[in-house]
Amino acid sequence: MLRKLKLRPILSWILAIYLLGGVALYFLQKKLIFHPEPLTADYAFKYDIPFEEMRIRINEKETLSAILFKAASPKGMVIYFHGNARNVSKYAGKAQQCIRRGYSVLMMDYPGYGKSTGPLTENTIYANALHMYEVARKFFPPDSIIIFGRSLGTGVAAQLAAIRDCKRLVLEAPYYNIADLATRMAPVYPYQYMLDYKFPTDEYLPKVAAPVVIVHGTDDHTVPLASGEKLAKLLKPGDRFIPVPGADHRNLDNYPAYTKALDIALQ
Repeated sequence: MLRKLKLRPILSWILAIYLLGGVALYFLQKKLIFHPEPLTADYAFKYDIPFEEMRIRINEKETLSAILFKAASPKGMVIYFHGNARNVSKYAGKAQQCIRRGYSVLMMDYPGYGKSTGPLTENTIYANALHMYEVARKFFPPDSIIIFGRSLGTGVAAQLAAIRDCKRLVLEAPYYNIADLATRMAPVYPYQYMLDYKFPTDEYLPKVAAPVVIVHGTDDHTVPLASGEKLAKLLKPGDRFIPVPGADHRNLDNYPAYTKALDIALQ
């Protein structure tokens, strides 16, 4: 009996810490998932490749900012959804990889990133992605449009490809869904009930009619390879899962296997 009495305050403290941790995670989830770097409205983008800055007025309070990187004689367009950090200025190198393979690139910033404004919600991001598709369709038919997502952007890309036709869906370092990713990092909370951001790539992927290519570094410690492998089980016949041996989340560009994967993805 005495031992049980001594254990009660310890268990109470453990429970309190657990609950406080869960509350903190809930209220901090936006800061943990998104790492935007806003830019002033008069910021001048500078790139070594031809580009056009686009500002799409959604309503009186929301503006969608995007960059169209222009290939000389494009055979199509890549709609590129970037990761969770900074803004489009970080990803010009990714645009160059596509341009070298004959594609112009349309790349948007999420709300709060760069010059994009508006509420940073999952539905707003999806709606803005659809605007990007509408822009791309002014230049090319669906069979010349590749939807490409990296890291955070993979869920966005998968959702768009699930509702619109395209030539191919490319997912680089994708997560199964946000709750699954959080569980892999700290498997102590019921994230599926706690998170406002779901990005259920696993639900969208089976709805994608276009060919799919998944590229994932085997030593990725940000989005583990196991996430890509779980998604690979949902692929159709003819789809590709391409692991890049030795690559981490941020150094895929350093590996020849990644270059070959892009050659396949951006045919």
